[in-house]
Amino acid sequence: MTAVERSPVAPVTAAGLPALRRRTTAVLVVGQILGGLGVSTGLALGTVLAQRVSGTEALAGLAPTATVAGTAVLSMPMAALMSARGRRPGLVLGYLVGALGAVVVVVAARMGNFPLLLGGMAAFGGASSANLQARFAAADLAEPQRRARAISLVVWATTVGAVLGPNIAAPAGRSVSGLGIPEAAGPFLWAAGTFLISGVVVAVLLRPDPLLTARALAPEDERSAEARSLRAGLAAVAASPHARLALVTVAVSHTAMVSVMSMTPVDLARHGAGIDLIGLVISGHIAGMYAFSPLMGRLADRVGRLSVTGLAAGLLACGMFLAGTAGDSHGQTAAGLFVLGLGWSAGLVSGSALLTDAVPQAARAAAQGLSDLTMNTSAGLGGAVAGLVVAKAGYAWLNAAAACLLLPLAALVLFTGARARRVRPTGHGEAAPAHRCPRQS
Repeated sequence: MTAVERSPVAPVTAAGLPALRRRTTAVLVVGQILGGLGVSTGLALGTVLAQRVSGTEALAGLAPTATVAGTAVLSMPMAALMSARGRRPGLVLGYLVGALGAVVVVVAARMGNFPLLLGGMAAFGGASSANLQARFAAADLAEPQRRARAISLVVWATTVGAVLGPNIAAPAGRSVSGLGIPEAAGPFLWAAGTFLISGVVVAVLLRPDPLLTARALAPEDERSAEARSLRAGLAAVAASPHARLALVTVAVSHTAMVSVMSMTPVDLARHGAGIDLIGLVISGHIAGMYAFSPLMGRLADRVGRLSVTGLAAGLLACGMFLAGTAGDSHGQTAAGLFVLGLGWSAGLVSGSALLTDAVPQAARAAAQGLSDLTMNTSAGLGGAVAGLVVAKAGYAWLNAAAACLLLPLAALVLFTGARARRVRPTGHGEAAPAHRCPRQS
């Protein structure tokens, strides 16, 4: 590979590419640790705070729903910004909006204003959107046969902050007790600070920009502005069965997980669990989501994206069964949430890698933004319904309803796998064979 220069990206050679990959990954890892800490610290008590401000369990599910909706709404503007100017400005925007939202949540809690609280939770979702988009930044410069592992490493980095966050929620709440701020709102004040630090880390250190560098190294016919448009991203997804399956995978995995996880603190509290125990259960769930993602990435690269997608469906179903039949057994609920997190990890890593494989390089940022829009919009709807289901029918029925979402995913995986065995895919629209990762030419 010869040196390529495309302003504002510095020349990159084949010899310098491995070092650039390592540097990019290191910066993304630091940003994910801080971002994961902020998101999990706030979300650990989001439903509890919403219940106390609104005065009813039926509206408690609207807090995580607002966050997921905010994540969805911001995903496409962030994708458009990234397509035009690279990963760095898009990620920084997400963290700044998230910090602003966290402050609004604190103000709303002190005022007892539920609509303002939902607005703050929606803006808080900007940080979640940045955390999600960071996994694709890791894939920009990765070798195709190691793409799932690159994605999973950045997802894994969230473990440190995400597991620590719920466990510091209680002390974070107590730290603001003298300021007239409700204890359940204290973690959001801490989250605002961590998001600001994350934005500074990315703004200063994520240079050169991985997406702009990948474009500079791409063939000339994939560099046009038209090929990078949101319309081109949508067309690329529509043209590829594997890309469509990837969207369904991440959407179903995320919706099922968010619907159950968001109402678990309310169910635990109903069965006598305190804030510390709720934080411990959510920490275990988040550990399942992130800590084993490198294993999921390695499996997706070695045995195939479709196989790991099938594994995701099985793990999610098992987690819902455990949680839905737990009753007042806090230990079984914790086990169910942990397995649910494992299923989410398998679905996110395999689906993200499959989507990146399946579309041309120029259209990837737009297609990835569409993926996050789809997964967060569907999860937002699921979270909104979850509160109503728990209020009217109970937590067990919520798990049963969420499990039904897995049936079409399983059917689509089987159909796509059978099709892949009959037809050898060619070109960008079909990516590589579903049971193997693409090889770098």
